[in-house]
Amino acid sequence: MAVLEISDLVAEWDPATGERLPVRRSEVVAALRAAGDDRAARIVRRIPVLGDVLDPDAVDRLLIRAHTELQRLNEEVRMAERFAELLAPVLAAVRAEGIRPRVADIGCGLGFLVRSLASSGVLGPDVELVGVDFNRALVAEASRLAEDERLPCTFVCGDAFALIESAAVYLSNGVLHHFPADALPEFFRAQDRAGAQAFIHYDLAATRLAPFGAWLFHRARMREPLGRHDGVASARRAHSDNVLLSAAAQATGMETFLFEPTRYTNPLCAAMRPVVGLRPQLTGEVLRTLGRRARGLVRAR
Repeated sequence: MAVLEISDLVAEWDPATGERLPVRRSEVVAALRAAGDDRAARIVRRIPVLGDVLDPDAVDRLLIRAHTELQRLNEEVRMAERFAELLAPVLAAVRAEGIRPRVADIGCGLGFLVRSLASSGVLGPDVELVGVDFNRALVAEASRLAEDERLPCTFVCGDAFALIESAAVYLSNGVLHHFPADALPEFFRAQDRAGAQAFIHYDLAATRLAPFGAWLFHRARMREPLGRHDGVASARRAHSDNVLLSAAAQATGMETFLFEPTRYTNPLCAAMRPVVGLRPQLTGEVLRTLGRRARGLVRAR
């Protein structure tokens, strides 16, 4: 039976125009009940409606609350530091090739990752950080936070692969499991484009204990019922290592790896690990810079 996340169902956009589409509560509730998830159906039934259409303002407020709590979780498991561990050597190799270090975060939400990297300055003053998301409300809130914090980063509503200027490095945090397995190869092929030099996509590891760990962690750290529900659903939807590596290998111009980092002591960090893609001319320098940490890289066969 399909595992569904509420946040994937309550807001929808036209992929061509970016315009928001109406979402009928009755249809979302029916889909969740068909998937055997009455608890999620009850959560959705509490969202205000205009007729039968979910109130977009109420949905936006709900998603912002859930993403705000998710940001706290990302802080606790030190996701910005984990990205920086890989991004710093990747961007050093990109600079050595004379390429502008432009980084795009796909599905950025409230922009926690981009804002954290911009705030720390760990990647250097020449790095251009861009967060991209289809949700206008999340992008607007990310932009507001960045402006309040006076951070050198920008946020854009739309498709990360349709930006006027392509990125040298693509990132995502907790996005891969939102794609069905048969859509992942296209996602990775889209990053094998002119100008793109690397990608780093962190997502949940598909382990037997992951759903229980997600339930325990989200129960302890999150108050929003939608966030608690979707956190566990995310762990249940996580793709296996073989599925991820096989899909990433479809970016044929990249060398692809899974990375199992060991330097962070918080055991909850073990639930997240990235798929990494590098242009062949970058690989040697990145591995050299990582040194002993490069032992955590498992190359796709």
